Amino acid sequence: MAAAATMAAAARELMLRAGVSDMEEEEGSLGGGPGLQEPLQLGELDISSDEFILDEVDVHIQANLEDELVMEALKTGVDLRHYSKQVELELQQIEQKSIRDYIQESENIASLHNQITACDAVLERMEQMLGAFQSDLSSISSEIRTLQEQSGAMNIRLRNRQAVRGKLGELVDGLIVPSALITAILEAPVTEPRFLEQLQELDAKAAAVREQEARGTAACADVRGILDRLRVKAVTKIREFILQKIYSFRKPMTNYQIPQTALLKYRFFYQFLLGNERATAKEIRDEYVETLGKIYLSYYRSYLGRLMKVQYEEVAEKDDLMGVEDTAKKGFFSKPSLRSRNTIFTLGTRGSVISPTELEAPILVPHTAQRGEQRKHLESYLTDCYDAIAVFLCIHIVLRFRNIAAKRDVPALDRYWEQVLALLWPRFELILEMNVQSVRSTDPQRLGGLDTRPHYITRRYAEFSSALVSINQTIPNERTMQLLGQLQVEVENFVLRVAAEFSSRKEQLVFLINNYDMMLGVLMERAADDSKEVESFQQLLNARTQEFIEELLSPPFGGLVAFVKEAEALIERGQAERLRGEEARVTQLIRGFGSSWKSSVESLSQDVMRSFTNFRNGTSIIQGALTQLIQLYHRFHRVLSQPQLRALPARAELINIHHLMVELKKHKPNF
Repeated sequence: MAAAATMAAAARELMLRAGVSDMEEEEGSLGGGPGLQEPLQLGELDISSDEFILDEVDVHIQANLEDELVMEALKTGVDLRHYSKQVELELQQIEQKSIRDYIQESENIASLHNQITACDAVLERMEQMLGAFQSDLSSISSEIRTLQEQSGAMNIRLRNRQAVRGKLGELVDGLIVPSALITAILEAPVTEPRFLEQLQELDAKAAAVREQEARGTAACADVRGILDRLRVKAVTKIREFILQKIYSFRKPMTNYQIPQTALLKYRFFYQFLLGNERATAKEIRDEYVETLGKIYLSYYRSYLGRLMKVQYEEVAEKDDLMGVEDTAKKGFFSKPSLRSRNTIFTLGTRGSVISPTELEAPILVPHTAQRGEQRKHLESYLTDCYDAIAVFLCIHIVLRFRNIAAKRDVPALDRYWEQVLALLWPRFELILEMNVQSVRSTDPQRLGGLDTRPHYITRRYAEFSSALVSINQTIPNERTMQLLGQLQVEVENFVLRVAAEFSSRKEQLVFLINNYDMMLGVLMERAADDSKEVESFQQLLNARTQEFIEELLSPPFGGLVAFVKEAEALIERGQAERLRGEEARVTQLIRGFGSSWKSSVESLSQDVMRSFTNFRNGTSIIQGALTQLIQLYHRFHRVLSQPQLRALPARAELINIHHLMVELKKHKPNF
């Protein structure tokens, strides 16, 4: 079967070859044209060529056997010979049909061949034309590149020429001297606006010429002579004008501020002199400084002479210190002391001098102050001044003026401020130390009669300390706070020394409370609530107030206080059984309190209000005493509720706590 299939395949190929040859002959007889007689190029399909080798039949047979259709036919048992004949028949039919189709389309094929030949001729001519165009475009491209290079070079030359023209234009404009400038400098008065305008132009040209000369520009030599002559002429005219204005200041009764204001309009004249003729500028400046210095000196001497006549009539002296008693007398030939030493320890209205409005207010006019009978402090002679507040105000005036000068960028006065402060600070510290020493050395026995009201020395301290603290708050100084701390310690010791002069503890406490309360009240008016001075005196006042309340309650309710403390101590130690032996004492306390508490409270209230000068402080003490009394009676109730005293018949006579509170509120003073 394999041999048969191979033979069938070979037969088919031979038949195809014969069919193709016949088709070529027919086409040769029908074509008529030279193009149709050309042999058909079949390539690898040409079996008539010498390259066809029968040895390759086996390869084709093997390939055909691997074909799916052939493999299917072999599996189904198809007769290959019959199948081969059928295939050959079909191929012949297809061949005949193809031949007929070729014959029918022979005219069209011939026409197509002719058209293709004509197109080949047209395309050949187009190829020749495009070749010519390509050669022409190549020459044009080279010409364009040449033109582009020439254009770039021309642009570079143009930019270079424009840059050179701009530089040369600026140079020429800066060097050329217009006729208008020459005319204005030579002929126009210095007060005319055109002279000032042309002077500014001359200054600019002179600066430009100096700059170009530094660069080695030779053209500057052509205009240097003209500019020098114009500069000399302008300097001469400006010098004469300014000196004339300065000399006008020296005329008597001249308001020098008017020509000063006029000179401000010509400030550029001096700038021109500084830049072009420094010697003349120095001459004018020295003349101006000398003239105004003499004027200011004469004014200041006159002002100071008149101001010395407006000094405060009463100035603090070395005997006007805090610890000096008011009854102290001086020698027969000594001047009388201040009518009231308290004035030098209070700030009063003097504190307004460091307010912003007063610092920038107009200066004091002496003759106006004399007419209005005004009196001003003048702490000019520090060696004779013992008013610490005045010196401290001077220090803070200087500090504030220094800050103002710093904000306005005026450093010329910095050295002056430092020198003034170097004089004021040591004097202030010395006066403060003298006051501290005066309080330390004060002998209470030399102060005359004593009473429980606030002492004048403590009042001096309160006013003095509050004044310094309030001034020092804005610009704090640690040394000042240290000295005030020393003064506070000495005043506290002084108050204790004076209190020791009283015979009873109650009077001592009243004196201490009155003084602490007065000092605290004065300090709180000016100092901050959290300042060290306020906190210190508040603690002292609270401690002495609590002690006074206990002292106040002791006479009428001392037995009750003693029993409550003893009973609470026994209960705390676990010895409450010992209370059984105190029944008689407890009964007496219950009945005594019930019969006398109202009169005792009334007497207590009156005594407090008589003892304290500050009604608000007295009210606070009464409230504290009544509160402590209620607490004491409440503790007495708790002691009687113990099992050992619970069956005591006198417990029925106890006053109800709420009833007692209602009754005590009636004794609360209202102010």
